Amino acid sequence: MRSLAFVCLVACSAPATLPELKQAEARADQGDVEGALAAYRQAQAKCGDLRPERRAKAACGEALLGEAEVLEHAGRTPEAIDTYLAIPGKVRDDDVTAAVGVYRAGELLLKAKQVQEAWTALWRVVTEWPDEPSAADALRTLLVDGRGRDPRTLGEQMAQLLSTLATTEVADNLIWSLADLTEHELANPEGARALYDRIPLDYPKSGLRDDARWHGARLSRLLKDPRGAATRLRGLLATREVAFGAGSYFSIWLDDAQLELGRVLRDDLGDLPGAIAAFRKLPADYPASILKDDALYELAITQDKANDHAGACESLKKLANHAPDSKYLQRGDVTCP
Repeated sequence: MRSLAFVCLVACSAPATLPELKQAEARADQGDVEGALAAYRQAQAKCGDLRPERRAKAACGEALLGEAEVLEHAGRTPEAIDTYLAIPGKVRDDDVTAAVGVYRAGELLLKAKQVQEAWTALWRVVTEWPDEPSAADALRTLLVDGRGRDPRTLGEQMAQLLSTLATTEVADNLIWSLADLTEHELANPEGARALYDRIPLDYPKSGLRDDARWHGARLSRLLKDPRGAATRLRGLLATREVAFGAGSYFSIWLDDAQLELGRVLRDDLGDLPGAIAAFRKLPADYPASILKDDALYELAITQDKANDHAGACESLKKLANHAPDSKYLQRGDVTCP
């Protein structure tokens, strides 16, 4: 009985969410802007007293961002911007909320055509809170907006930050953005490929790792470097074995890479046996892939090119069974009885 009473004392004494936060949300839903603002400000005055500290931080962050969001949704943009920008000075050891506030201010400033102020806010997110998710969001906005303004200067700014932010969470996003800019706006595919290659090497746990390998392979074909393309595609495909062992993660590029490897081996390197093996591997390793019919078709024409006409017809038969309406069956590249 004593243990049950103790559990109840601990569990039942935990304070609920601040009632002011619930009131603020309800009033905002009802369109009561002033009522919502007042409730959020009341919550800001009380949230610091909550325990443990993590609950105080969460409640204070919600109250501060909530006030600015109400102003934003009410179309009171200048007030919303000022409120978002004031958040870093009001939070205590809460980089997440501070970064979100300044990022949202930057977005609103950009929509209001206040470009210089917007960029100042967005770069501030990247440089002051580089380990927060908002830093990657801010960088993406800078890339989208900046590529149509002065891409060379933007690229120089990104390159300068690479050394100082190399050990932060936003570093791989910086390299990715610079690679994108280097390829498209600066028309330098060699430089872009070199940047993409840095991501899997320097940041092997990056969520951009496999995308970088894919684009590195794509640029290698563009640069007439099929061996480089094959190497990068094989590096991407090797992640399947690691993921299979861990049972956790498969890149969306794996089946694309398997198909592309077969084409590179056949069309660029003249390795018909290697291409046949690559095309066969796609249906085997990725039976649910939408590229399965592409692989069977490519396998058939590659086998025919290798003088294995019977094998080509067998592959087309499998294709017909798998996708009887496939566009490839109408091409007539391989004549079968």
